[in-house]
Amino acid sequence: MGDRLHISVYDFGPLQSGYDHFYGFRAGVLDYFTHKYGPPSSDTEDLWEDDVKIRQSGYLTDLLGNRAVDVVDAYAKSGQPFLVSLHFNAPHWPWEAPGDEAESRRLTSLLHFDGGTQRTYRRMIQQMDLQIGRVLQTLDANGVAENTIVVLTSDNGGERYSDTWPFTGRKTELLEGGLRIPAVVRWPARIAPGSVSDQVMISMDWLPTLLAAAGTAPDPAYPSDGIDLLPWLTQSAPPVRRQLYWRYKYADQQAARDGDWKYLKILDNTFLFDVVEDPMERANLKDRHREIYDRLVAQWNEWNTTTLPLDPQSFTLGFTGAELADHFGVKAGA
Repeated sequence: MGDRLHISVYDFGPLQSGYDHFYGFRAGVLDYFTHKYGPPSSDTEDLWEDDVKIRQSGYLTDLLGNRAVDVVDAYAKSGQPFLVSLHFNAPHWPWEAPGDEAESRRLTSLLHFDGGTQRTYRRMIQQMDLQIGRVLQTLDANGVAENTIVVLTSDNGGERYSDTWPFTGRKTELLEGGLRIPAVVRWPARIAPGSVSDQVMISMDWLPTLLAAAGTAPDPAYPSDGIDLLPWLTQSAPPVRRQLYWRYKYADQQAARDGDWKYLKILDNTFLFDVVEDPMERANLKDRHREIYDRLVAQWNEWNTTTLPLDPQSFTLGFTGAELADHFGVKAGA
């Protein structure tokens, strides 16, 4: 259940991807009060129960939390194993915290640059934290917390009001601030509380990891791009070197990670960083370590041949100097 599916063809949803039930929205963004992806007067309502549009009143974060609590409670009482995929849209724009109905009515576009504050952002996160806490309390109350895996993570780095220190960059950028995300796991039966792993991980790792925890593996005909993280989560295995690759259409961005080294391209500017020693990505080492830079560029190009070509007509998003003051010099259409 949840949101941000970015499905543009609305006759296709999670039920067509293997889920038994769905509650949430299909667009990439939704107003927290009107549950529309357009302004208040628009005909863009996008709250769904399975494949049926519904209308409900309430702050969206609370609605998602309420449904998650009910679903977890019902499955726990039934004794059946379950997977709940709970995708809060908070703290995604529009910048609306509980009680901000007047701000919701004011907006003419949900992608707005004339609102929001760090205080609003904190309140949005606090409300999400409250609902996450209610889900955890439901697991505890039903006596199933010990052997239930809970993963808290995100889909991209922070945006606008978030603090990404010590990284630079943000959402829509392949700088570390746009790539690094939280990864918190709770599994009391197998993972020691308070343990930390230095193993480099990526979101694709969760599929083989959760399958392994359930005693199975991906279909060999459809291998995962990720790895099973259980050795690092449950056995304190030493870190291993990873090779990871990214591309993002806006500003023609490319990135490759090989061990501690990172190749980065933004527009016509290219870089080589040691992101362990230099997480702010300030010291461009491509001339001092030309052989490493050339190797990572070649690796990225080889990886890119295994992916579909970027569609010139496809949607992409980035921020310009007219939108964010610290992006001065960045023009629309980069």
